[in-house]
Amino acid sequence: MSEVYAVRRTRLRERCNASGSTAALVSRPANVRYLSGAAPGNAVLLLGRTEDVLVCAQPPDDRVPHNRPDEALRLHVMTGIGGDPAVEAAALAVAQGVDALAVEEHHLTVTRHRAIREAAPPLRLTGIAGAVEQLRVVKDEEEISCLRIGAEIADQALGELLESILVGRTERHLALELERRLVDHGADGPAFSTSVATGPNAGRPGHRPTDRRVEEGDFLSVCLGATYRGYRCEIGRTFVIGTAPADWQIELYDLVFSAQRAGRESLAPGAACRDVDRAARQVLDSAGYAEALPVLTGHGVGLEIDEDPHLTPAAMGKLDACVPVTVEPGVHLPGRGGVRIDDTLVVRPEADGGPELLTITTKELLAL
Repeated sequence: MSEVYAVRRTRLRERCNASGSTAALVSRPANVRYLSGAAPGNAVLLLGRTEDVLVCAQPPDDRVPHNRPDEALRLHVMTGIGGDPAVEAAALAVAQGVDALAVEEHHLTVTRHRAIREAAPPLRLTGIAGAVEQLRVVKDEEEISCLRIGAEIADQALGELLESILVGRTERHLALELERRLVDHGADGPAFSTSVATGPNAGRPGHRPTDRRVEEGDFLSVCLGATYRGYRCEIGRTFVIGTAPADWQIELYDLVFSAQRAGRESLAPGAACRDVDRAARQVLDSAGYAEALPVLTGHGVGLEIDEDPHLTPAAMGKLDACVPVTVEPGVHLPGRGGVRIDDTLVVRPEADGGPELLTITTKELLAL
């Protein structure tokens, strides 16, 4: 992987050089990991004039192989307690003869920015905006493999939960059990806080589990994700508790399923992000649920669970091949509940079979 990280750093350096900066300071943890292979607590990466340096407050924990920094980087571990790796990296840049340093202004706090200026007054600080985030959008096959394994883990954890007795258990208990199962099956941990929503809570985006207990006749919406080697995937499903769903539950579920399928089928290299959103949204709009819809239909995933691109009505840009995204339309009806169906897919050209579905748990409306 060392050559992969080297290529990524070269691409960023070329962008910085084109804007007049001879070096860059990367501080956002996901970006540090993307460029160096690891991101120990509060570490920063200096793309220097003469060498690249990973600056850490303490030595990295190298007991886990995939958490070890790229061996091609020089590792600079600070001495003493309480120092700021970003300030230390700026001083190292000055020592390398750097005169212009590009920083992630969207991540640095004002206090940290001021401290860098005070510690390294010769430096002219410029911004690199979201340059690293833009590089991260298109994934290589190694990254996609990590997402695929994470999706398999999430599918397995969800499938096991569905085989257990659910009535009488609380949302909070079920969420904790899912997160334990993720780790048991090899995940680094959950990709985000697991959402379990029952009855009137079902279908709410980002619902925080409560002590409400599962009851017969409830909709049960579950949204979870696994982190594997730093990469995060997402899956969401809705089920009915009891022997048979009510007519209104079947109707609502079929509608959301149709919207989700329309969004999935519109994923293709060159497709406008807003058109993917529109494909899913218009199915629900036409049925009169415009006021009950979430602000987005999906988003990118990777080292963070919410990355570019975003599939929204106002989204700019088009999709590329090898971009993993979620498609997650839903409808929430206050006081009654709702439906959310959420998959992680990778954009692929039609010649390669079209979008690759990573999360494969059935989307049939199951009565549990």
